[in-house]
Amino acid sequence: MNSLKHFKICVILIMVSLTSSLANAQISNDITHNDALKALLIAKQKAEELNVVVNIAIVDAGANLKSFIRMDESFLGSIDIAIKKAKTSRYFNIATGDLGKLSQPGGIIYNIEHSNGGLITFPGGIPIIDQNKNIIGAIGVSGGTIEQDRDIAIAGANAILNNLKN
Repeated sequence: MNSLKHFKICVILIMVSLTSSLANAQISNDITHNDALKALLIAKQKAEELNVVVNIAIVDAGANLKSFIRMDESFLGSIDIAIKKAKTSRYFNIATGDLGKLSQPGGIIYNIEHSNGGLITFPGGIPIIDQNKNIIGAIGVSGGTIEQDRDIAIAGANAILNNLKN
C-alpha cells in the first residue's frame, strides 16, 4: 500500500474511535429512559395517593428534559415550575428546598434564583441518585402544596435507587 492509503485508513480508524468514545461519554452517569419513566410513574402514583394533580418533570444528568407528565386538570403555570425545579436540583445537586434555605435574605447565596434563566428555590426538586451514588438526573414536581410536591418528588427519586437494589 502506498502512504496515502495508510494515511486515509489511519484517519478513518481515529474518527471511528473518537466517535464511539464521544457516544459513550455522552451517556455516562445518565438516567435511562426506562428509569426516567419508572420515576415518573411512581411519582404519579404517589400524587394519586395524595389526591393531588401535579406536573412531574425528569431531567437527565445534563439537566435536559427526559420525561414529563401533566396530570389532567393540573395547573398550566406549574409546567414550567416542575421543569425548573428539576433543573435547579440538578444544576446544584441539592434538593430545591435545601437550596431555598441558603437563598433567603442574609443567606450565602441570596438571590441565586435570578441566575440560570430563573431557578426555583422551594421544595419539590430532588436529585436522582444511582446505586453508585452518582447523580444521574433530577425530578421536579409542582401543583400541590410544597410538602406534597416534595413527598411526590422523593417517591419518584427513590424509585430509581430501589429499582437498582432489586
